[in-house]
Amino acid sequence: MASKTVDAGLEERWRDILSVHARTMCEIDRALHPYGLGASDFEALDILASEAPAPGDLCRVQNLAGRVHLSQSALSRLIARLEKDGLVERSVCAEDRRGVWVSLTAKGRELHAEVLPLQRGALVRMLGGQ
Repeated sequence: MASKTVDAGLEERWRDILSVHARTMCEIDRALHPYGLGASDFEALDILASEAPAPGDLCRVQNLAGRVHLSQSALSRLIARLEKDGLVERSVCAEDRRGVWVSLTAKGRELHAEVLPLQRGALVRMLGGQ
């Protein structure tokens, strides 16, 4: 009987985590929608801004993959969309043609700086009391 209680407690905690995550992602999406960004778009820009903080700095796409929490194909589509919008640039690694580098453009840096307070505000609203 104790096992069922533990399992039920874990299951409830897991569902609570999923619920908080879903509500928070929706709040971030709402805050960033007027700028043409979603939560995953922002995460990629934010990681690039921290991993490659100076103009011209490059970040391997592999470094993004584990932190954006998207499949490889979804991340590729996201980067392609950000590139089409002029927010990032992609290049192939000269030493390893399989490797792909990505960097923020000036436009990407400006947009990231503009929306950063909106994303952080959504986090405070959704997670501040936790």
